[in-house]
Amino acid sequence: MGENPQTSHEPAQRLRPVDLARRHGLSTQAVRNYEEAGVLPAAARTPHGYRVYTPLHAGALRAFLALLPGHGHRTATAVMREVNEGDVDEAFRLIDESHAQLLDDRRTLQAVADALRDLAPHPVSRPGTSRSWPGVGGESGGLFIGALAGRLGIRPATLRTWERAGLVRPRRDPRTGYRVYDEAAVRDARLTHQLRRGGYPLARIAPLIERVRTAGGVEPLEGALREWRGRLTARARAMLNGAAELEGYLRARE
Repeated sequence: MGENPQTSHEPAQRLRPVDLARRHGLSTQAVRNYEEAGVLPAAARTPHGYRVYTPLHAGALRAFLALLPGHGHRTATAVMREVNEGDVDEAFRLIDESHAQLLDDRRTLQAVADALRDLAPHPVSRPGTSRSWPGVGGESGGLFIGALAGRLGIRPATLRTWERAGLVRPRRDPRTGYRVYDEAAVRDARLTHQLRRGGYPLARIAPLIERVRTAGGVEPLEGALREWRGRLTARARAMLNGAAELEGYLRARE
């Protein structure tokens, strides 16, 4: 009796671009693009020039798609390219860098949380004491732009950009016309600085700052911190999933 084509092992070992594409909700052109980018190893060709993929290519695609949520497109592509070129150590180095960035993001999140806890009224000048901040300007106290920028570790131009975006509202000294940052402006600058470090764009910071002003406190930012922490947790779990798929692909290559 002849072999039933549906039970033959051969079709399972030969995959068309459309087979890989359908399994992952991709277009066949996307699969070809991934091969050209080095995400997939080079495919064999039929005598007529058609690509022939195998379960190894399917594993490479699974690994890449699993790496994407945790590491991003650029790093995931670079990792797969290095693996397919045989430089596994370089692939691991790229993954290490991505994990280091996640750790840095966690530390930044903690810094923001600490900053919020510390954002009780922080006087920028204390008349009659020796604890006034340097760079105090104006008759009623406050910080000049250079002094505040120095304390935050940023350039004065950055504070001007934040002012144009409505994130910080310094007043003007009536005699000199210089910008003077009072307690509320310093608070807003500190929050903006920390949120920028956390990856928040100015457009997302603006409504948060406005809510802080309206509410008279930092409670509205608690929700943003929970969201931020949730994103980091999801990214960490995605990295674990990506590592498992990559390990499976490495074993298949071996």
